[in-house]
Amino acid sequence: MATRQKDIVCERVYLTFPKHLVKEPIVCLLAKTFDIMFNIRGSTVTPEMALVALEIDGERAEVDKAIQWLKEKGILVEPIEKNVIE
Repeated sequence: MATRQKDIVCERVYLTFPKHLVKEPIVCLLAKTFDIMFNIRGSTVTPEMALVALEIDGERAEVDKAIQWLKEKGILVEPIEKNVIE
């Protein structure tokens, strides 16, 4: 029986956190909740807001669920650049 190669992707996104989520461990919870790897590429944090450049790696379905979860938390998720499946 042949096994199918998994659809692994790397999404590069900006996360904009509203004031009430700045001190929450959102990225830590993201990695604990979903089967993904992340890499913080840059960040700016003030008492009023946080902007994080994040790479999220994993199977397409898990990455999509992780991004949806972030949006449901009230975080603005925007692509950094066109994403390429590697």
